[in-house]
Amino acid sequence: MLVGKVPPEILKDVIFRGLKHGDRVIVGPGVGIDATAIDFGDYVLVASTDPITGAEERIGFYAVHVNANDVATFGAVPKWFLITVLLPEGADAELVKEIMEEMKKVAQEMGIAIVGGHTEVTPGLKKPIVVGTMLGEVEKEMLVVPKPRPGDAIILTKGAGIEGTSIIAHEREDELRSVFGKDFVERAKAYIYEISVVREALMAREFATAMHDPTEGGVANGLHEMADVGDLGFRIFANKVIVREETRKICAFYDLDPLALISSGSLLISVPRDHAKVLVERLLAKGINASIIGEFLAEKKRVIIEDGVERPLRRPETDELWKVV
Repeated sequence: MLVGKVPPEILKDVIFRGLKHGDRVIVGPGVGIDATAIDFGDYVLVASTDPITGAEERIGFYAVHVNANDVATFGAVPKWFLITVLLPEGADAELVKEIMEEMKKVAQEMGIAIVGGHTEVTPGLKKPIVVGTMLGEVEKEMLVVPKPRPGDAIILTKGAGIEGTSIIAHEREDELRSVFGKDFVERAKAYIYEISVVREALMAREFATAMHDPTEGGVANGLHEMADVGDLGFRIFANKVIVREETRKICAFYDLDPLALISSGSLLISVPRDHAKVLVERLLAKGINASIIGEFLAEKKRVIIEDGVERPLRRPETDELWKVV
């Protein structure tokens, strides 16, 4: 297998096969499912887990936000966080302090309590890895169970490759400065402060039939994962997909596809067509860029239309980030 997510067919045939969930599990594991939802009466507990493996700079910042995002896609408020910190041999206390202080700061700003975890020095690692588990809760009637429907509009917020742009700008800063200049690189690095989708997810939950935080494989993989949930197809329009200047130029320089670049900070929202324009207007009014990029289809084809030409939008085999970092 290539670096990155395990392919969907292996998830289905090996990992998910035979799992038993119990009566209280509202949403269990599946391809394209960001979290689990467990019935607690009037409230639902939403839990998700994600590692940070593609970044070393600001790893604590990413860990809190990426895990909070997944919980928020179910319409839940992130509240409790457990962390596993795996350190390379030779790591010192200063590295642990740097990671922990950043996680504490971000969690406090978001009203999230760090409630447990595990820390160790792990043989064979070249750099630290942080694995987080986020817990949140939502009133049962506000839970967003991911079930996109044929005809639903697809909304994308902020743009493709938000997280990837920031990671590359941090990891390849000197090289990019020599090509694009200091100001450009600083703008790209600042994308890190946009990787939370909690605010827009909580705004969208009134209308959404599904929400997805496109991480590895970017927007392209996120669309496939959403379509997998309902066994659907989709049609998107290339000219409607937001790709910002810094992302576009960095991707062109390294010959990367921005639609297949890790995209925490982007939110994909499936919403009934009649409500799509209203939601986009609300997001724009709050300073969150958003665009209707296409729709889900009952027909199984999954395509992108560019310059009037329709072609398949293939599922990325691995994230574009791994070509660079």
